[in-house]
Amino acid sequence: MTYAVKELFKTLQGEGAQAGRAAVFCRFAGCNLWSGREQDRHSAVCKFCDTDFIGIDGEGGGKFRDASELASAIARTWGSAESRRYVVFTGGEPLLQIDDALIVAVHEHGFEIAIETNGTIEPPEGIDWICVSPKAGAPFNLKFGSELKLVYPQAQLLPDDLPDVSFEHYFLQPMDGPEQIENIAAVTAFCLENPRWRLSLQTHKMIGIP
Repeated sequence: MTYAVKELFKTLQGEGAQAGRAAVFCRFAGCNLWSGREQDRHSAVCKFCDTDFIGIDGEGGGKFRDASELASAIARTWGSAESRRYVVFTGGEPLLQIDDALIVAVHEHGFEIAIETNGTIEPPEGIDWICVSPKAGAPFNLKFGSELKLVYPQAQLLPDDLPDVSFEHYFLQPMDGPEQIENIAAVTAFCLENPRWRLSLQTHKMIGIP
């Protein structure tokens, strides 16, 4: 299988339970909830995405002919440090491309594997950290994992609308945009009254890193 990667870079995880941790981000091209083109945003299932996942022209991006080639590129991007190797597969929607061969190849390089997924597709076995961020209007098929990260507010998808879920961590992330200050205040108030939920902020944007 070939893999289409928009960008591949090393940075600090900016959100959720792993915030501040060094990581290689492997952003796959493509998503099943939006084409990525502005002219299609009004008809997309997910209308608030702020990520460019079109094409393979980003830093470190390209077509990788097999799992071994992509895993080697991830290892080169990480560098020489041998401990706490961590890769985050994101997108777009990474589960459109992640398969058993890639999981095995990346584990062979000593990496802990994380994904950031919209929860519409069930993952293969062997992923170490699963972060699910469901979207209103999309199927919510992956109801278990390491962390549930709900962007707030979303019409018809509120914390109380998520029964029968099983995660280690529960995060509310204020939606970015012109109403961000109001959204932060609303999330803060909700977390104070519902302590199972924690506030997640996009710290990478605050400090100006990818």
